[in-house]
Amino acid sequence: MDPRNISIQEFTYHLPDERIARYPLNERDASKLLIYKDEAIAEDIYANLADYLPTSSLLIFNNTKVVEARLLFTKSTGGAIELFCLEPDASYADITTAMLQQKKVTWNCLVGGAKKWKSGEVLHKEIKSQQRQFVLSASLLHKNTDSYSIEFSWDDDLSFAEVLHLAGVIPLPPYLNRQAEVSDQERYQTVYAKHNGSVAAPTAGLHFTNQLIQTLSNKNINHTYVTLHVGAGTFKPVKSETLDGHEMHSEYIDVTLACIEQLLAQQQAPIIPVGTTSFRTIETLYWMGVKAILNPSALIDELEIKQWDVYELPQDIGREQSLNALLDWMKQSSMQRIICKTQLLVTPGYTIRFADAIITNFHQPNSTLLLLISAFVGENWKLIYNYALENEFRFLSYGDGSLLWKH
Repeated sequence: MDPRNISIQEFTYHLPDERIARYPLNERDASKLLIYKDEAIAEDIYANLADYLPTSSLLIFNNTKVVEARLLFTKSTGGAIELFCLEPDASYADITTAMLQQKKVTWNCLVGGAKKWKSGEVLHKEIKSQQRQFVLSASLLHKNTDSYSIEFSWDDDLSFAEVLHLAGVIPLPPYLNRQAEVSDQERYQTVYAKHNGSVAAPTAGLHFTNQLIQTLSNKNINHTYVTLHVGAGTFKPVKSETLDGHEMHSEYIDVTLACIEQLLAQQQAPIIPVGTTSFRTIETLYWMGVKAILNPSALIDELEIKQWDVYELPQDIGREQSLNALLDWMKQSSMQRIICKTQLLVTPGYTIRFADAIITNFHQPNSTLLLLISAFVGENWKLIYNYALENEFRFLSYGDGSLLWKH
């Protein structure tokens, strides 16, 4: 089937409000774990994950860090304006570059209360902490298709990442239907979060503790890191009847040459991404390698993966051949890491190139994430989700999770 013709109504289910986890459990690795393998379902908790993974498995963690992307300004008249920082202006090479800007930066934002923000009006927010005191200003430059270009400026030598940390609020998913609290500063981050840039957590990783990672290592279950900065588009439901009318969100990935070499060396034992973001990242690498085979002199922009690329490119190239081509391309370009955008959309019928299993939470109805799960387990996604609903698993970002083996 042409993925453009897939009807999203085939990927819906009834999610009762009481099944949505509003808060995390006290202990990260006490969350329930559904294990699906060979069409059988079992359950345990994350603390015992090592019991279900073969020795020498390779886990892929996304080490992005959620930034305090919600900024609340009060106009001189008392009106409130909320700015939600989505992604940096296209003039910056990547998110990291934009996050390191000092004094001023331009960002694409959603604006709550935009009608109250008069043209030419500059908003100001005074920030006071134990270490710093400065004023953050926001100027509306112009309206984009579905966001606004905002110039932020501040009278201090802080980076924009530091400004957000002092001035902003963690942007919890809208379906939690509550304001961020102090505890969310820690619990809406993975324990291995490192690189600032996400506006949503890679939630499958929220269940991991340092102790659990050590337990896995003791069993010779290895891990490596990729970075995909999660955008607000991850919460975007598919509203069109078919996928042809849906635009997949694009997100920045950052992967080192050493990580790609590690993937290439993992020939026999399973590769298991922790979360859909890690999965989309390593699958993107495969298709970038295919493009490098077709055009060895391509520029980095030409290797980026667009929404429908993977259904139109050659399907018969092995993953070893693909990764070797990508490594050759990087070495010829004297690159130690790949930083680019991906718009990879995974649907039923997609041939999975790397992942043998995936560790993931339970996702929203009518979402591209649910389509991705169907690519893993086929129609049995309904069996899995019905089991989770009937056995009191907690859903969405702060909920429980699953280990799903490829069908």
